[in-house]
Amino acid sequence: MLMVPQTTPDPGWLAAARSWLVARPALETAAGIVALLAVAWFANFVARRYLLRLVERLTAKSAIDWDNVVAHHGVFRRLAQLIPLAIVYYGINLVPNVSPGVYITIEIVAMVLMVWTVMRSADGLLNAVGQIYDGLPMAKDRPIRGFLQLFKIFMYVLGSILIVAIAIGQSPLVLLGGFGAMTAVLILVFKDTILSVVASIQIASNDMIRIGDWVEMPKYGADGDVIEIALHTVKIQNWDKTVTTIPTHAFSSDWFRNWRFMSESGGRRIKRDLFLDQGTIRFLTAEEADRFKRFDLLRDYIGSKEAELAEANRPIEEAHEDPVNARRLTNVGTFRAYVFNYLKSDPRINQDMTLLVRQREPTPDGLPIQIYCFTATTKWGEYEGIQSDIFDHILAIVPEFGLRVFQHPSGQDVREVRLGLETPAASGT
Repeated sequence: MLMVPQTTPDPGWLAAARSWLVARPALETAAGIVALLAVAWFANFVARRYLLRLVERLTAKSAIDWDNVVAHHGVFRRLAQLIPLAIVYYGINLVPNVSPGVYITIEIVAMVLMVWTVMRSADGLLNAVGQIYDGLPMAKDRPIRGFLQLFKIFMYVLGSILIVAIAIGQSPLVLLGGFGAMTAVLILVFKDTILSVVASIQIASNDMIRIGDWVEMPKYGADGDVIEIALHTVKIQNWDKTVTTIPTHAFSSDWFRNWRFMSESGGRRIKRDLFLDQGTIRFLTAEEADRFKRFDLLRDYIGSKEAELAEANRPIEEAHEDPVNARRLTNVGTFRAYVFNYLKSDPRINQDMTLLVRQREPTPDGLPIQIYCFTATTKWGEYEGIQSDIFDHILAIVPEFGLRVFQHPSGQDVREVRLGLETPAASGT
């Protein structure tokens, strides 16, 4: 008869291993800590690999949007970190032969990390609340971003007090009682630091400046790129390669301009006035209107305006009224149409942004014609080249419309006028 060997483990083996570990307390403690950390790591792996993915699938399939916003700000991901920390905090009691000092230290570290994780989760939740609220119609009239930032400050202050209380093994109420007496001294000694901390929170929350941003702050003579953002100072490298150091809190209390949003928009604005001599503005004759049809950029405009004016002036012609009552084309209006079509046909101009060629209020220096558009690039050198090319062409084309660019007379102009007046008199003698 064949004997089937035993496949079940021998209970005596486990008892022997346990006895062997009991005889070696240090090794037993190390094995317990390793086992506890392994369980915590496995729990963290399961939470991130399966639990978080399940939550992400549920939020993606749900009909509401707020849960996606909460997930986007990392609230669920941060809360998942509480699982391994809780296992370490409560599991350290099961590890044998742990000295009181090591036991208390591990408990304190685990509790501090849990408090910090809860604070970070609450921070992400507040960010999500702010984003959700900003999407509501009432957000334009009743913004709550300032209240959320204030709540964050109180939350981090109270959380810090709680962390310190846990670290020193005292009640938070004891720290709060002494905190009131020290407030005046802290404000006096750490005034700049407190202002900088608050400003740093505001800068980070509102995304006011980043490394590499082009920032202009006239009060401090700064105009250049941000190269460093520290707790107390922000360094800006100006275009002349000098460096201006500005207190961090100044960015929350003083005026400054950040050009980053212009760069992100994909277009840079051109806004410049061209002053025309008002004495050269007049109506166009029929011959001049026909002559302007040779311009590709004006052919459709002249044709449509002639049809429009013919329809509008028909009653006047039928009544044989004076032609002065009729509507007519002007050289300045035709010039504006030409410039507008010229900008519309230029691929270097961003056609998705505002494009205007408008007439502004007349001034003693002439009639301002403002060109308002955006280039398709934000690079400084290319922008200046495009702007110069546009105005080179516009200034050169002005005489074609019987117009003249206004400029104040110089000494040479006066001399030429005097010579022109004196020459006939001299030739007649």
